[in-house]
Formats: sequence, C-alpha cells, structure tokens
Amino acid sequence: MGNRADDGFSTVSGGDDPPGRGSGPGSDSGPSLKARAVAYLSRREHSRQELRRKLFAWCDDPAAVEAVLDDLAREHWQSDQRYAQAYAHRAAARQGTQRILGALRQQGVADDQLADLRDSLRSTEAERARAVWARKFGQPPADPREYARQYRFMAGRGFSADCIRRLLDSRESAGLDDPAADDAAD
Repeated sequence: MGNRADDGFSTVSGGDDPPGRGSGPGSDSGPSLKARAVAYLSRREHSRQELRRKLFAWCDDPAAVEAVLDDLAREHWQSDQRYAQAYAHRAAARQGTQRILGALRQQGVADDQLADLRDSLRSTEAERARAVWARKFGQPPADPREYARQYRFMAGRGFSADCIRRLLDSRESAGLDDPAADDAAD
C-alpha cells in the first residue's frame, strides 16, 4: 500500500525504529505522524505536551508536529481537559489534590482547564484522605513521633495540611478500625 496524504494515516512497509529523525508525514519509512499519534491516543489519553514529546522521536520538524497536534485537537482526538479528568480519576484514590494538580501542570495542562477539576477534588479530599489513611495506618497516632510519621506520609501524597490535621486530630479516627476503642467507650 502506498502513502495516502489525504487522510494523514498512511503506512508503508518498514520497521518501527525511529528512522534517524526527520521523517515527516510524507516520508516512506513507516506510519505517518498522525497515525502514530492516534496509536498513542488509542492506548490512553495523553496531554498535548506528552504527545509532542513522543512525536519528536519520529520527526524533528516542529511545524509538522504542531500541525498534527492541531488536527488531533480540532478533531477531538486529543484534549487536555479529557486527559486531566482521566488522570485525576486514576490518581484520586491514592493522591491528594495538590499532588494531582501539580502532576497535571507538569504535563502542560493550563490552570484555566483545571478549575472545575480542582473544585471537585477539593470537595472529596477529606474522604479520600481518610481512605488512604485507613489503608496505611488504621489507628490514630499514639505519640508525637507517630503523628509526625503519619503527617509526613499524608503530606507526601499531596493532601492539604488542613485536611491532614483534621484527620489526625479528630476523635472519629480513634475508633475507625479499632474494635478495642469501641469496647473502651462502653
């Protein structure tokens, strides 16, 4: 099969190794840039920045890569908003709002696209923090050293300081998974 430049999904027999860069959409050394990008996107959502980085392994022409990325965005194949939602959905059970938003910013997602997601994550942060804390610890800190250890763990996961303090200082956490605490209360 020959190249078909009209749809951007041309393929030609050849290896999958990067051909020494410089192969653009019209080259005869394998799938087009757009076909490669769609293959990446068919596996999972990618941010524009992440997809750009992957495509530069196959083509060192920034204009060609940007044109493909613009086409994909226009055709709704790639969306930073959708990428942010998918990433947050995967990470929410293990990470706090700050860490999730920081990772998305590193991937080039703009702050204006994160506004709704930020609000959603903040509204569920206390219950997500409690679930992470219960899986890891399950018992309230017995002394200041243990308090500091639990606090550092939760902060490392990206939960806010206020949320962590409320969680560790609450009397509720004392009886979460400890039947002995229930017996002592009677």
